[in-house]
Amino acid sequence: MLVAMRIGVFLIPASIDSYVAQVRAAKADGYASVWSAQIFGHDSMTAIAIAGREVPGIELGTAVVPTYPRHPMMLAQQALTVNEACNGNFVLGIGLSHKIVIEGMYGMSFDKPAIHMRDYLTILNSLFETGAVNYEGRSLTARAQITVAGAKAPSVMIAGLAPRMLELAGSLADGTITWMTGPQTIASYINPAMRAAAEKAGRPQPRTVASLPVCVTDDPAGARAKAAKDFAMYGQLPSYRAMLDKEGAAGPADVAMVGDEASVAGQIEAVAAAGVDDFVVNVFGSPEEQARTSAFVKTVL
Repeated sequence: MLVAMRIGVFLIPASIDSYVAQVRAAKADGYASVWSAQIFGHDSMTAIAIAGREVPGIELGTAVVPTYPRHPMMLAQQALTVNEACNGNFVLGIGLSHKIVIEGMYGMSFDKPAIHMRDYLTILNSLFETGAVNYEGRSLTARAQITVAGAKAPSVMIAGLAPRMLELAGSLADGTITWMTGPQTIASYINPAMRAAAEKAGRPQPRTVASLPVCVTDDPAGARAKAAKDFAMYGQLPSYRAMLDKEGAAGPADVAMVGDEASVAGQIEAVAAAGVDDFVVNVFGSPEEQARTSAFVKTVL
């Protein structure tokens, strides 16, 4: 193993059967975890519940489920159910999403997102810790009890990049899940801010899960051009744009891991040195490059 951190893989369900097969293959290959986003296809938590039931013994997490469309009481019930199906191996990763999604697609207000997330986590934590909540926040209210017999509370992580979100990741959650954030930014900004908040709150050191695009190739220029095209929108969304600016990156292509096996190995080592606990590989490139990337990553698990 080249690195001390755990390595996971990012998968998007194309169908339930293929997702279960991919999770089974990831476990067989030695990946520590599988992470899936909630975007505009299959419901990630439903797919994870099925995969976790059929393929025990591998951590499965959401990266991430948007908070606004699901009241925290409903999400708590769902997360407890999923964690029971996964035999306690589920990680609930949640995030704000983006103004363009929440307001433009859902027609919901994206006003005061940090206040929303604080209220959301407060309600989730109360339900997970005691099974009950009686809370009236500035953006959310919950007064209820829930009972999901046999289920344990999952670990809760948030997609925290802005200062107030990193404070919440350390003080009210178990850590952060990053995307399009380079190692220098993680080492100098993400981890210090989040860990200081956890220490102040008397919580254990939080976990850092980081994901970046990875392509093992003999044509790094071509791979970066593909990354620039495939991931262009992340250079335009404000939260990711801020992280790219901190890294001194012109766009997503500059933080993508590309090159031959030795080069990518060095880039993975740099992420480990930044203090990342789990690196989640997001494989991209041509079919041949994707196969080569997956074959290489298996050598460092």
